[in-house]
Amino acid sequence: MRISIGCDHGGIGLKGELVTLLQEMGHEVDDKGCFAAESVDYPDFAKAVCAQVQNGECERGILICGTGVGMSMVANRFNGIRAGLCNELFTARMSREHNDANVLCLGARVVGPGLAAEIVRAWVTTEFAGGRHQRRIAMF
Repeated sequence: MRISIGCDHGGIGLKGELVTLLQEMGHEVDDKGCFAAESVDYPDFAKAVCAQVQNGECERGILICGTGVGMSMVANRFNGIRAGLCNELFTARMSREHNDANVLCLGARVVGPGLAAEIVRAWVTTEFAGGRHQRRIAMF
């Protein structure tokens, strides 16, 4: 799977760990930045990742900031983007299985690297269940 990933300065350390994890899992990763710890504007990186998911260049996206809230707010403004802010495994699985989330948002100051890796593994490997859930997704 091709996955776009982006972060702001609050998520740069976690992003590096997740890029490595995704590559080890056999995924192709397109890193949209940021690439330094200096303060940046998170909407720029959310837009870059969401554009790649929207146009089909990447199948899914991952966005990381301090809390994940800002990234999720920006991401969900894009048509066709279903971004889920996930801080634990059940929500990560359900965001895929029931909501067909195509963008995962994480808060680097909320979840540690170990939990974030588990969340990413669960989110990437969980398939959409379709059925009644597809009808609901079509409603928005």
